[in-house]
Amino acid sequence: MTPANTSPSIPETLRWGVLLAVGTALISGLSIFVNGFAVKQLPDPAVYTTLKNGVAAFLLIGLMAVSVRPAALKAIPRRSWGWLAVIGIIGGSLPFLLFFTGLAQASAPSAAFIQKTLFIWVAFLAVPLLGERLGLAQIGALVVLLAGQALILMPAGISWGSGETLIAAATLLWAIETIVARRVLKTVPAAVVGAARLGIGLVVLVGYLAVTGKLGAVAALGAEQWRWVLLTGLLLTGYVATWFAALKRAPASLVTAILVLGAPATAALQALATGAVPAFPVLAGQLLVLAAGGGLAVLTLRRWRPVPQPAGADPAR
Repeated sequence: MTPANTSPSIPETLRWGVLLAVGTALISGLSIFVNGFAVKQLPDPAVYTTLKNGVAAFLLIGLMAVSVRPAALKAIPRRSWGWLAVIGIIGGSLPFLLFFTGLAQASAPSAAFIQKTLFIWVAFLAVPLLGERLGLAQIGALVVLLAGQALILMPAGISWGSGETLIAAATLLWAIETIVARRVLKTVPAAVVGAARLGIGLVVLVGYLAVTGKLGAVAALGAEQWRWVLLTGLLLTGYVATWFAALKRAPASLVTAILVLGAPATAALQALATGAVPAFPVLAGQLLVLAAGGGLAVLTLRRWRPVPQPAGADPAR
């Protein structure tokens, strides 16, 4: 039976956590592809990020309103509300500003490589802080994922400067947010965490636009620009909703490793759009990422066994 204080939802099993993580990766791959066009349509990356996040924040708050019952909100421990504010700052606002500021200064290959190392930092933090265990298969997959990323991005050359430092700081903040969120999700519904992340983050981002005098640019946007904002905001909504739902059900190190599958998805869309076949090292790297991330997901699903349910309980599907 469904508890009285919650709405019917996806079963909280490892199997569903892996499937949701794969869904998040596919949404991420599509989002990165679309964002490449959308960000060029607006006058400033900070304005674009704030509006896109704003659309997603309102949609996630609506999702929370229809999927989380009042009794579930009242049951959230008081200290968890403080941690939700932390997630909003270190996940939903500050790293976005750092990332896009750094992106304006850093080389594209360097930025992409640094941001794609998120799964490594999460794995390092998850072992001591969350007590997660990395088996030989997962360690091997992480090594292959890193090698694949290197093959994809190294041919263009990696440099380091102030922009790369800002992007590294943003990536580290997102890694810390992942650890905090994994703990918070033990007592807080995923829909609440997602709404708080972007809702609180939106307040900070709007404040940044006000301080920097960029709020006026919002009024000058045309219909075409708003269509891009709405589309990318919708994609961000799907990403955040599935991301936290996956993180609630599966280990942080596993979810972030599977998330790297978004890179081959983006590459496939770019190849279809341009008709250009990637160079051999890049193609080999994408195949390594696909094999490691996909193999890790399949291996986890094959090893997973449902916990026997008491008589009368809903089976985990």
